[in-house]
Amino acid sequence: MADHTRRLKARGGQRHSKAPEDRFFRHIVSSMANGVLAVRRDGTLALMNQEAYRIFALTPDPEDIGRPFAEVLGPRADIVRVLTAAFELTHLPNRLELRLKDLDRVIGYTLSQVKDAPDNGKVIGAVMFFKDLTQVEQREERERLRDRLASLGEMAAGIAHELKNPLAGIEVMAGLLRRQVPDKKDAQAILADIISEAKLANAIVVEMLEFVRPVRLQVEHTAIADVLHQAVLLAESKAPRGGVSVTMDVPNGLPMIEGDQHQLCQVFTNLIANAFEALEGKGTIAITASSGAIEPDPVFGVAPELAPTIVVDVADNGPGVPPDLSDRIYDPFFTTKVKGTGLGLGIVRKIVDAHDGRIDLSSSRETGTRFRVTLPVSSAAAPFK
Repeated sequence: MADHTRRLKARGGQRHSKAPEDRFFRHIVSSMANGVLAVRRDGTLALMNQEAYRIFALTPDPEDIGRPFAEVLGPRADIVRVLTAAFELTHLPNRLELRLKDLDRVIGYTLSQVKDAPDNGKVIGAVMFFKDLTQVEQREERERLRDRLASLGEMAAGIAHELKNPLAGIEVMAGLLRRQVPDKKDAQAILADIISEAKLANAIVVEMLEFVRPVRLQVEHTAIADVLHQAVLLAESKAPRGGVSVTMDVPNGLPMIEGDQHQLCQVFTNLIANAFEALEGKGTIAITASSGAIEPDPVFGVAPELAPTIVVDVADNGPGVPPDLSDRIYDPFFTTKVKGTGLGLGIVRKIVDAHDGRIDLSSSRETGTRFRVTLPVSSAAAPFK
């Protein structure tokens, strides 16, 4: 009887000793910088860490464990399909990427099957390990854009230089010809059109040169309030303002940024001028600036120290950008304007990138268009000073 009691106590002690160990491993999983999601063969959720909830934009709930994973992940139908297929595949993929369109997010993931025995065991579950690759994807897209521009730059610059002189000659000669036929209205109208088109073509050439030319920043301490006030004045000379109301909310005390004041002014001049043109003389533009911080980059796993930023919004209540065009607005020569060059926003993005910043678009027919420019207070561009 005494031996039986000792054995029971020993087994109880083993169970007790495993509890802290189990909690320890659960803490490891919950603290991981990668997402971890495990499901059982019966379709229930076995494990889902905090990072998985964050990446999938779901609210953590302790009651999710044991529920059907298709219910827990209901809004993420693509993930449900991947996990369901994991039980049917003989060879699981080692590394795949999946774009979650509704979240505008890209994840890289691997799948593993859980078996009840090491060799040829029965599959009793599946595990997905994944990482948020959105920022990596954005950086790669910027690099691809830079590569495309570099390959086109030399050719485009040569063509632009060759066209610039003939266009200037056409404009001058048409002007001289106008003076020689002052009484012929038809000839005057035709020559006026020639001069107008030559000026437009020359403007395209100049903008093309600016687009393909490498950005070289003259970095100095810059007050964002000065940049924005100057940008409004320049935008009014670039596009008709009409009856558009412009409000500006730039609080005192915002930190100075390390940047090229002239080129930053060009960024906001283009954005404000575009808003003037979209509003067609009526509506409102709200310009706001605030201080912020660069969010931790999940790609590296460990959150770096938050870096201070200046965030500027240029928002209008115009018709908005159609959803099917929002991904193309920065493409060279893409424009919806009758006489647009399609290079303005591409130049804007180049300058923002050169300042180690980012530009984001939010637009709909109901709310209008908002461009958000985020600029670090201290930029890696400083060596170009």
